[in-house]
Amino acid sequence: MSIKAGLVGLPNVGKSTLFNALTKSSVPAENYPFCTIEPHLAITNVPDERVEKLQKIYQSKQTIPATVSFVDIAGLVKGAASGEGLGNQFLSHIREVDLILHVLRCFTDPDIIYSGAQLDPLADYDIIVTELMLKDVETITKRLEKVHHLMKGAKNKPAELKELTAELETLNQIQKALDAQNLANVHDALTKNPLTTISLLCAKNFLIIANVGEHELEDDAYKKNEHYQALVKQFGAERVIPICAKLEAELMVLDDAQAEELMGMLGIKERGLKTIIKKTYEHLGLITFFTCGPQEIHAWPIKKGISVRKAAGEIHSDLERGFICAEVFNGADLFASGSLSKIKELGKMRTEAHDYIVKDGDIVLVKFNV
Repeated sequence: MSIKAGLVGLPNVGKSTLFNALTKSSVPAENYPFCTIEPHLAITNVPDERVEKLQKIYQSKQTIPATVSFVDIAGLVKGAASGEGLGNQFLSHIREVDLILHVLRCFTDPDIIYSGAQLDPLADYDIIVTELMLKDVETITKRLEKVHHLMKGAKNKPAELKELTAELETLNQIQKALDAQNLANVHDALTKNPLTTISLLCAKNFLIIANVGEHELEDDAYKKNEHYQALVKQFGAERVIPICAKLEAELMVLDDAQAEELMGMLGIKERGLKTIIKKTYEHLGLITFFTCGPQEIHAWPIKKGISVRKAAGEIHSDLERGFICAEVFNGADLFASGSLSKIKELGKMRTEAHDYIVKDGDIVLVKFNV
């Protein structure tokens, strides 16, 4: 499946620098607004130590890790929903991503232009979300017009009319919430009655990237940063990721040994980029299953709660269409036992029917006939 996360934020908050570090790319990252005009896209491997362990057990010739696509989207300005700056272009690019990564500047530097009067990442976030909601007003208005039209043609179709009436009620609730710029009420309306006919920008899942100063990473000094603290208070620690885009870009050009040495000097336990990728995966509700053999170890990302038959379709549509059954066992059991023969001996390898729900770390062999 295609997984796409978009980096968004006001101009000069560190989006392009972070994108380069995330994806080992070299897109322009200059000290002026709208350095990024067209969105840049790159694919990044999802860190997963299980892939290497499986390769050693199966003696596979190659490995294919799960991946996430990151998009560096043009900087937003107030008035984007009305076409200011690169507004309409920017907003159309956000519509295409599955997860929004809000990059918010939490460091001061007189040499780097800042769009506001004084540093305020929460105010920056509000500008972005307000523009998303203003754009969603257009989407809701168009859909309301269409629903009213469809209801006229569904007067003698009770089932269809019932669905349209329920959608109309939800649309009206959302429109009222958007007019009041009340994001919580938007989410509340969608929780009670999810919309499948339209996608709202302000309702997309998101993470907060707190771009702190390089000196604040040493021994978790960023925890004392008032702007980081304000973000955690607003969104919760699980959704806020502290990172220094500048340092991550510097670590990217070092070899592993040099990077580890620098991290040790700064008291950094894990690369911020690794945390971002893991959190992106987690907040998209994804898990990984594996197909394994002497030729390759392949990690497959899927939505949590999917049946093994649906998961087989991620490998190839023929496997889903002609699905018979699947041999399944979990990687954790394999690593604990140490060998495939031991897995069989312990009865950990099972034959599962089409409705088995795949678990994270499952190793799957699909049997099919087409």
